[in-house]
Amino acid sequence: MTTDNVVVAATAEDAHAVDAIRNHHAEIAGRIAYLTDALLDAAEKNTGFEVARRAVVDYLTGTLLPHAIAEERALYPAAARRVDAKLLVESMIAVHRRIAALVDSIEREASPTRAAAAAYALRTMFDAHLVDENDRILPVVAADPDVSLAGAVEGMHDLLGAHDDQASEQGCGGHTCTCGEKDEPDPVLDVREIPHAIRHATVFGAFDAVPAGGALVLVAPHDPLPLLHQLAERTGGRLAVDYEERGPEAWRLRLTRA
Repeated sequence: MTTDNVVVAATAEDAHAVDAIRNHHAEIAGRIAYLTDALLDAAEKNTGFEVARRAVVDYLTGTLLPHAIAEERALYPAAARRVDAKLLVESMIAVHRRIAALVDSIEREASPTRAAAAAYALRTMFDAHLVDENDRILPVVAADPDVSLAGAVEGMHDLLGAHDDQASEQGCGGHTCTCGEKDEPDPVLDVREIPHAIRHATVFGAFDAVPAGGALVLVAPHDPLPLLHQLAERTGGRLAVDYEERGPEAWRLRLTRA
């Protein structure tokens, strides 16, 4: 998804802005991972596909695409000031167009298999896209003494994001989730390869998509006690944790939104 590269920023405010944008990126990636897994499961099981599709499309059109537009208006012009970054910015915009086309395919494709494949392609493309944004675009802007990254993104919700307290109202891809029924596997998020700096934000984004009564299976490289504490605070205590595996190479936990 990205690396743990240290970004040298011109000011402390810009350094904080870099962290905020990277964390928001991680939350988006985690949410997309959860929703696309649910869509793939629904297509495979041939149950609840339209509900899962609607959840994916609503998030992509309501959050991801506006985020891309905000980047093109505020972040990319600042990066394009440097001649050696112009081609990179052009390629980033081209990826945005391809992502938008994939969103359209997910929404309109008649075949569940093909729609799910488009969702998986989007997820893969977005993860690769974040590497360039986090490790190439942000360092260029943050290091420029003539540009204020913090000022460029000030007040821009679509870039910096905010915790979505309405996540529990979303459907889960097979039924109305408040009933407690189970008709397909819970999505799995393996964070062992995700850099530590953005690992928690990725889990936050994924769990934000979990509806009331739904669950996310988390695979971690250690017992994630600090993360569980943060999740409990973030959800107001509406979190149930069941350990399915306790090391030594992996800790596997089922996180249920109560």
